[in-house]
Amino acid sequence: MDVRPLSAPALASWLADEARPAPLLLDVREPWEFTTCRLEGARSMPMNEVPTRLDEIDLEAPIVCICHHGARSLQVAAFLSARGAREVHNLTGGVAAWAHQVDASFPTY
Repeated sequence: MDVRPLSAPALASWLADEARPAPLLLDVREPWEFTTCRLEGARSMPMNEVPTRLDEIDLEAPIVCICHHGARSLQVAAFLSARGAREVHNLTGGVAAWAHQVDASFPTY
């Protein structure tokens, strides 16, 4: 399985498309980062907790991994892919890209 890059505008389109099943938005940032800003519906699971909480993730569902700029989420996405995730995406540019490309009112840090 490969990790698929996903731009912030492409994710926004996906989330707006009611005909397409919504992905699991897996936010792998630290709790303080998640509290600062998050995409609506995202689930917080800090990167270091993913291996011990793997049973909480539906590997058959589409998953979009999210972090601040896309590096941590790429590592988690690769980890999930190696564990058999059927469809895993990495939000390229992370929440920073979301703030710059999709929602200018989105908090940044």
